[in-house]
Amino acid sequence: MSRPFKLITVSLLISIASVSLGNELPGEGPRLQEAGVTVTQAQLESGRLKLSEIQRQGLLVFSTQFNSYDGYGDGPPDLRDPLKLGERVTLQANGSFLRVHGLDGQSCLECHSVASNASVPPVFGIGGFGGSASNALVAGGSIDPEVRGAGFSGRFINPPALFGAGGIQALAVEMTSDLQELKREAQQREGLDVRLETKGVDFGVLRFESGAFDFSGVEGIDEDLVVRPFGRKGEFSTVRAFDLEALPFHFGIQPVEVVGVDVDADGDGVVNEIGVGPVSALEVFITTLPAPIQERQRKGDSGSALFNEMGCETCHRPSLVTDGSILTYRFPEDSIDTSANVFLEVDLEKERLGFTRAQEGIEVSLFADLKRHDMGPGLGENFGSRLDRMFTTARLWGVADTAPYMHDGRALTLNAAILMHGGEAQAAADAFAAAEVEEQAALLRFLRSLRTPVRAAAEHTAGLSERKNRSSSNSGKGSSSSGRR
Repeated sequence: MSRPFKLITVSLLISIASVSLGNELPGEGPRLQEAGVTVTQAQLESGRLKLSEIQRQGLLVFSTQFNSYDGYGDGPPDLRDPLKLGERVTLQANGSFLRVHGLDGQSCLECHSVASNASVPPVFGIGGFGGSASNALVAGGSIDPEVRGAGFSGRFINPPALFGAGGIQALAVEMTSDLQELKREAQQREGLDVRLETKGVDFGVLRFESGAFDFSGVEGIDEDLVVRPFGRKGEFSTVRAFDLEALPFHFGIQPVEVVGVDVDADGDGVVNEIGVGPVSALEVFITTLPAPIQERQRKGDSGSALFNEMGCETCHRPSLVTDGSILTYRFPEDSIDTSANVFLEVDLEKERLGFTRAQEGIEVSLFADLKRHDMGPGLGENFGSRLDRMFTTARLWGVADTAPYMHDGRALTLNAAILMHGGEAQAAADAFAAAEVEEQAALLRFLRSLRTPVRAAAEHTAGLSERKNRSSSNSGKGSSSSGRR
């Protein structure tokens, strides 16, 4: 072979290799595309897609293992600066992913996969929780496991079960609307205290005086008066808001609605990593998972009464009731104006997700109040934040199946979890500790009646998995969902 021919051949091969590696190698490509995630926001807004089709698209997003062609890779180390490139904590600063501090998984399913661990072996299920091995390390610092005694900064977060998320979101939206109306009332009643109470939950008092709001009497919520039920510190008002932070943190997947169209925000060579439509479908799937259930207790069991008498229900409110059963989905989201930009509506009661009809709305038996509380120094963190000791009340529905307990899984039993309560909950913990053994046992039996919807969740996801992923042109009508502009 002559030298010129050799040079031409090598150059051609290099060109082919460059094209292949820069795009896709044969047989490889984005997993979302391979899974058949094709839904667009325009299709959702058209109202032509059946709810089941949207849910299935969301299920595919939830369970897909992202790869480098999807944009899986390095991303922001600090959620306060989501566009900062390539500065995640790495193993011995060698650039290798340190999976205890994002990128810590390849799919949502990896950390939300246990429906119940009340049995041996546990029951696996899509939308469940993750054990201590799935803890995410938030705001971590330098970690080197090969240095004996090396410490790290950061906070472990035990992934919670996602069941019943639609009811929680519906409550938060309505409560936020109520609080915004009370804020307007305070402005009109200058110099007077206005009590911030919605659905029986007291967020303190607000006063408007001398042309400015006085927030000193507000409790358990930010000054914008937006109820944020998702995240252990009450950081996210909707599932969508949570997902937009989780995608870049856990996977390095940059949502278009955060970074913009055709923007390579994390410098990995991939743009438009996940579009608006798939994020919307993901939110719909998560918020239409069935709600946890409460089993009947034996006749004469005093556990429920003791729960109230010991003061547990002060924060762990057995149920909150919505004004309506319709859950709205919005894009773009406005945390203050909860009626803005609605593109989809789902009737939570009609879809038989396990919520009980209550007047015009539904009863959400979450055993929580969607409010932050001071949990004392024992559970407190040391970041110098005003929220170090503050946590949003944990939802107890499903608690019988979701050990370990507390925000970081530090409590291995329900008994230990109760005794770890401090701060505003110290009196309840003391009451439990001082109770007779029989009373403690009765209370624990009551808590063990709060179960995850194992069978309903399995049937729900199995039904979606069996459906064909039809395009919008072949979609049927008569869905409980409706598109809105």
